[in-house]
Amino acid sequence: MRASLTVRGAREGDVAALTGLYDGAARWMRERGIDQWKPGGKDERHFRRLITSGVEEVWLAQEGGEVVGAYEIWWDDEAAWGVTEPVAGYVHRLMTRRGARPGTGRAMLARAERRIAEAGRELARLDCVSANVRLRVYYENAGYRVVGELPTKVAADGSTYGVTLLEKRLTGADRP
Repeated sequence: MRASLTVRGAREGDVAALTGLYDGAARWMRERGIDQWKPGGKDERHFRRLITSGVEEVWLAQEGGEVVGAYEIWWDDEAAWGVTEPVAGYVHRLMTRRGARPGTGRAMLARAERRIAEAGRELARLDCVSANVRLRVYYENAGYRVVGELPTKVAADGSTYGVTLLEKRLTGADRP
């Protein structure tokens, strides 16, 4: 019998594990021809900044004492969604360790949605690279709907890329 999934707020001591998760997911994507994340694209400084900012949240998932995944929740995302009323939480960098139990990503996404609802927000939002149709379908199967396209999202290096914008209305089941 497998241990159950536990999720906790990430701490500064977790930045190496977070970076490893990101790089592992980026390598997996690259090996499959998915041009989305790049190994080294998010370093320990990135995760440390988010953990200590007090604005965004980083969550770490463990099973049987092993790190199996992580995700970020932001409370605004002007780069993709523009200036909006505070009605949503934004899920970023949902990532699982290769070999994690099937369903781990979906379980983490549900935890993120509950956290967003607990904060009094009615929508969970996210974006994915427009060319990654498989990921878009994954989110649609989790109850998200496409609400737009942003063809010129600006990356940290100044380059642009297209993203699909998705959102999910959080219902009573997601609310505390």
